[in-house]
Amino acid sequence: MTGRSLCCSPEGIQKARRALIGYSLTQKVLADELEVTRQPIGKFFTGKPVDRNLFIQICDRLDLEWEEIVAEPASEPEVNQDNSIDIDAIIQLVREKIKPLIQERCGTMRVLDMTQPIGLNDIYTSVNILEKITGQQRLGIDKLLEQYKSQDFDRFGLNKIPEKRVPGLEAVEKYSKLMILGKPGAGKTTFLKYLAIQCIEGKFQAERVPIFVNIKNFAEAANKPGLLQHVTEETINSIFSIRDVLTYGKALVLLDGLDEVREEDSDRILKEIREFSDRFLKNQFVMTCRIAAREYTFEKFTEVEVADFDDDQISNFTNNWFKDKAVKPETFIKRLEENSRIKQLAASPLLLTLLCLAFEESGDFPANRSELYKEGLDALLKKWDAKRGIQRNQIYKKLSVQRKEDLLSKIALTTFQRSEYFFKQKVAEHYITEYIRNLPGANTDEEALQVDSEQVLRSIEHHHGLVVARAKGIYSFSHLTFHEYFTAREFVVVRQSSEEVLQNLVSYITEKRWREVFLLAVGMSPSADRLLLLMKEKIDFIVVDDQRLQEFLLWVKEKSLSVNFPYKPAAVRAFYLSFDQSLSFSLDFDLSLSRSLDLSRTFDLFLFRTVNLDLSRTVDLDLSPSLDSELKNLLQKLREQLPSRQNTKEYQKWWLANWNTWSEELREVMIKYRNIGHDWQFSNEQKELLQQYYDANQLLVDCLNSDCYVSHEVRQQIEDTLLLPIAEIKQRQQQS
Repeated sequence: MTGRSLCCSPEGIQKARRALIGYSLTQKVLADELEVTRQPIGKFFTGKPVDRNLFIQICDRLDLEWEEIVAEPASEPEVNQDNSIDIDAIIQLVREKIKPLIQERCGTMRVLDMTQPIGLNDIYTSVNILEKITGQQRLGIDKLLEQYKSQDFDRFGLNKIPEKRVPGLEAVEKYSKLMILGKPGAGKTTFLKYLAIQCIEGKFQAERVPIFVNIKNFAEAANKPGLLQHVTEETINSIFSIRDVLTYGKALVLLDGLDEVREEDSDRILKEIREFSDRFLKNQFVMTCRIAAREYTFEKFTEVEVADFDDDQISNFTNNWFKDKAVKPETFIKRLEENSRIKQLAASPLLLTLLCLAFEESGDFPANRSELYKEGLDALLKKWDAKRGIQRNQIYKKLSVQRKEDLLSKIALTTFQRSEYFFKQKVAEHYITEYIRNLPGANTDEEALQVDSEQVLRSIEHHHGLVVARAKGIYSFSHLTFHEYFTAREFVVVRQSSEEVLQNLVSYITEKRWREVFLLAVGMSPSADRLLLLMKEKIDFIVVDDQRLQEFLLWVKEKSLSVNFPYKPAAVRAFYLSFDQSLSFSLDFDLSLSRSLDLSRTFDLFLFRTVNLDLSRTVDLDLSPSLDSELKNLLQKLREQLPSRQNTKEYQKWWLANWNTWSEELREVMIKYRNIGHDWQFSNEQKELLQQYYDANQLLVDCLNSDCYVSHEVRQQIEDTLLLPIAEIKQRQQQS
């Protein structure tokens, strides 16, 4: 009896049937007890060959001596002479049989609004792992702010985690049982599919058999099979091969989506996975689950977290996405670098996919960014689960998607007004409690409300990943972009742009960190007329009481009228305001406002290079053919005084000794011949006010140019009175 397969003799079949009846069993119940399908049990009772191990198990269960009922077994080549199993041969056999199945299930991906699947290897970007779970760090808010460098608000990125990153494959090699946690859309499933493909193609752990299990499908399978039976039915439906592979520890078991299991199936599935991983403990296990899904405990699994994409990963993904397409990856990366808020979203693989889809449509990002962010939020709040047929258990039945957005908007505005980019869990739960207590049918018991608020916070993190734990008991919005978006939404959507609300918003016009909120608020407003007019009024008010600054604006107006150029008057005023102050060494002005108002770069270049403070181009006569001859001669003499920049030491020496005198001579020439470069002798307070005034006007113009809905009359009114002294504005208002 040395074969791998055994079968019952006719007499043995009769004995087995009597024993089955004697134990009040059916073939189905026997199959369930042994965690096999009905098929091999049926073969046993019809005298067909059955796996040797299973044959003996059946006999043991029926209290029969297998030697007494066995007929001649079918010989199989994979058994050695010493009766041991040639496991290597079995592994190769199983790998060959399941390869088409693995390639079919794991070889492609399709998310969001993709029109067709895309090959996994064509788009896959290497995953990095954090060995310390972000939300379990014991850090205070001060320490977090240090790490995220919030003092430079424009570069404040919540996705820039300082922890060391480990390549995903390296982490799998390092830990035999790995639980990979991650936010929604972090790339967990894609990584598991990649492991399966790499394994079956012999590029990673080629000595193992990849077994990919969608835990949701397993949980909802008909007749609630055990995990071994499910794996068998889902692979090659050959119990002996899969059992042998698992018994000898030669499987790479990939369990995807523990968080996707319905509440009613949870206990059963957790028990199945624990028993399966304990029973076949020699195998490699990798399981995925969303962060904050539930308090799962798998003592023998090491928990790690999927890291957000860094710049290299974003670039690699983009190059793969736009390969051989009309839109070039370089164009996408350039536009991404130019917009720090959009770039923050690209740290999420799911949202990066959304950005690529949007960019591919038009070759650029939408001018109205609020629409783009709304699409990203819809992906996280609705589409991501719905597209995959996942129904989450609603912790609070009355908390619809819109109410979740309203709740997030309330939290966003309250924390943003207080500059709280990180907030304690108890603070967030307090905001939630105050919101849900007013919902229909809400609990009136304070303790019950507190419990509900804890669950709501966890569900928002788990289901949507919009609010995430940054350390133990400390939360933030997943991206600063979303914090700003929901803040703007509270003003426009929730509070419906009332006069009082808009007045409150424009009170922040001079604060740099509110810039994006204004751009989003005008973008999501059905009509931005009133908000833009209030912004204009508030901006003019910044310098209304300073006589010296009003004189300066009068000069800007008169100077702009003294030149004859075919550009908008406001654009010429913006140019002279920024240009004169750049020349005076006092403020941080550039030409961006004049360019935002459609002032030609040719005009910028002509005047800027005439008196630019870059010494190598200060008096570029070749670019200034229309200068008066007397002015030309004076500028030529000044230019001849400049040393060559090729000799750095001489250049620096000349600079220290002569710069003040030389620049003063240049100023006098420009005042006399061009009425520009005056030393206005502004105080530090006036300089600060003028900088605020300039920056706020730049924001106002950017809002006008952001594809928001604004009437032609209001747009014209704002442009006509931009950068004018208050007396001139009042005069025009009286005339209209």
